[in-house]
Amino acid sequence: MPDCVVVTNHGPIREVTMNRPRNLNALNLELMSELADAMTAAAVDPSVRGVLFSGRGRAFCAGGDLKWALDYASDPGISLHVLAGQLNRLAVQIRSMPKPVVAAVQGAAAGAGFMLALACDFRIMEQSAFFQQAYTSNGLCIDGGGTFSLPRLVGLARAMEIAAFDERISAPKALEWGLATRLVPDGTAHEEALKMLQDLARRSLHAFRCTKELLNGSFQRSFEEQAEWERRSLVACARHADGREGLQAFVEKRPPQFI
Repeated sequence: MPDCVVVTNHGPIREVTMNRPRNLNALNLELMSELADAMTAAAVDPSVRGVLFSGRGRAFCAGGDLKWALDYASDPGISLHVLAGQLNRLAVQIRSMPKPVVAAVQGAAAGAGFMLALACDFRIMEQSAFFQQAYTSNGLCIDGGGTFSLPRLVGLARAMEIAAFDERISAPKALEWGLATRLVPDGTAHEEALKMLQDLARRSLHAFRCTKELLNGSFQRSFEEQAEWERRSLVACARHADGREGLQAFVEKRPPQFI
């Protein structure tokens, strides 16, 4: 049986690929466990400066494997308790990654696949790709951090609309609503995501990590608290080798060479 996850290195970029194409990369326990392990390995590997998150085949990810969930236990609540626990672990791993994570989305990103894409820092969508929350049409509520990400990306009213009506969100609409970062021709999402990550790899990874932590934490703090966190992080950046190099390069009017 082939691995559920394929890991490939493109220089400093680590690609983590869901590998259940016959099942449209539907998420079962094995796939999510392998994904979480791969994301952890990328987070702690100093040679990795960015992560490309992809899915093999004609879909990014069709969501949770509900057939598996029904077969796992006689009580679907038990199955989904286990499945959601693994999904939450994976979503947290992606969102807390101290390096940029770019999702290359082709075909469907539905249900839990949609929520994992939202946990990434950037989403490159092909023209024919689409998002769909899918949960409520199956009598379920959203998980995987989706109710956290959606209102922060599109606003509460639109998040409620997405949840209530479960309409397919085309790639152009996703771009208009702020769910997609870039829209690209079919067959090019992987290439464009890799280009984006290669650009980010030349920039200060330390500055990116600090800024990502500040942005993610801003929703839990008051303005005054956030401003103080910014000041502390700014000092830490200035004392880091990247900060010293960036300041010196600015004074010397040359491109910085970050570590």
